[in-house]
Amino acid sequence: MPSIGQKFPDYALTGVVSSDPATAFQTIDARTFQGKWRVVFFWPKDFTFVCPTEIAGFAKLEKEFKARDAQLLGASIDSEYVHLAWRQQKEELRNLPFPMLSDIKRELSSALGILDPEAGVAQRATFIVDPQGIVRFVYVTDLNVGRSPQEVLRVLDALQTDELCPCNWHKGEDTLKAA
Repeated sequence: MPSIGQKFPDYALTGVVSSDPATAFQTIDARTFQGKWRVVFFWPKDFTFVCPTEIAGFAKLEKEFKARDAQLLGASIDSEYVHLAWRQQKEELRNLPFPMLSDIKRELSSALGILDPEAGVAQRATFIVDPQGIVRFVYVTDLNVGRSPQEVLRVLDALQTDELCPCNWHKGEDTLKAA
C-alpha cells in the first residue's frame, strides 16, 4: 500500500458515468482530473449490502467535495457491465454524480496493496490524493464495516488548510500555531 507522501499509481479504467447504456462508459485515467484533489474509494463487490450505503453516502456529499475542488471516484473489482446493471437496479445509485470505476483485472487494487487475501476483492479503502498525485490520506476498514464519508470530507478540509489541525478539527475552527 502506498504510504503517505508517495505517488498514487497510474491507472486507466473504464468508468460508468451514467445509467444510460448509450453514454455509460468512459475511460478514466490518472490524468482525467489532473490538477484536482481526488478521493478514490473502493468497495468489495457490487450487489452487496454495506457497499451501497457508503456509495450513497459519498453521493450525498458530492457537492461538498466538488466545492473543495475534489473529484470523487468509486471503484470495485466488478466489470463496467455489473456497475451499469447495479446503477440501473438500485435507486440510490441510478444518478450517481461520480464515476464507478471497473478494476476487473485488479491492476489498481493490486498496485495499491488493497486486495483482500481471503476474499480476493478490494478492501474498503479510501485514498485522498492531492493535485500533484501524492497520497495524503489512507483509510481502510474491515470488509464488514462501512466507512464515514463525512470523516473523509473532514480530513480533506484539514489537508487543504496546510496547517496543523487538532483532533476532531472541523472547517472554520482555529488551527494550531507552532510556538
